[in-house]
Amino acid sequence: MKLKTLLSLLLTVCIATASRQPVPSLAGAWRQVESGNATVVFVLSDGYMMGAFHENGRFLGTQGGTYQADGKQLKIKLEFDTEDSARVGTTQTLTIDSFKNNQLVVSSPDGTDTYERIDQPSAQTPLAGLWRITARLGDNGQMSPMQRGARKTIKLLTGNRFQWAAINPETKQFSGTGGGTYTYKDGKYTETIEFFSRDNSRVGRSLTFEAELKGNDWHHRGQSSTGGKVSEVWSREK
Repeated sequence: MKLKTLLSLLLTVCIATASRQPVPSLAGAWRQVESGNATVVFVLSDGYMMGAFHENGRFLGTQGGTYQADGKQLKIKLEFDTEDSARVGTTQTLTIDSFKNNQLVVSSPDGTDTYERIDQPSAQTPLAGLWRITARLGDNGQMSPMQRGARKTIKLLTGNRFQWAAINPETKQFSGTGGGTYTYKDGKYTETIEFFSRDNSRVGRSLTFEAELKGNDWHHRGQSSTGGKVSEVWSREK
């Protein structure tokens, strides 16, 4: 190969490599701007998204599922949707109009929405990610593994926000959700509830649990908001 041809080839490769910019990560929590009186917050991590809508402590709705983003489009395959369960299993495609300065603008046939990033996972937030409950304390006082099936209870955490959902994507059944903010420090995990689909009166309460990470398992112990004993194992979803 001639030197001139080789240099031309290397230049072409360098230009092509430089033009492939890394796709910015959407991981974190996003609050919708100009959503009226309602609060609309979506949390994204580990390729999963959950969003909830509430107003003055009153739960209004939720949706979630897996997502993919390439910098131009955001595709969400819904696993639950309280507004229209018929959408479960379908894929929603949003156009990413703008993503800069922690502000995301997306559009669909229904219109254009703007979101602002309100937190982002980091090395200092080891609980960030998607978790699924895999064991809990049984009536016999022993930890009982939970069989994996279509029905599942999952929890998604970002830098300081969380949301859980009990769902069955196969039957399109939605059983409940809740979420808000959390802290994790010195083995103590504290949730402050901002919405709860089963009981609006629990909004504003804070619950503290003993928490221990063992590999891909999160051991979670304490008392529920009703005073019952809680001992669970959550495992990272891949």
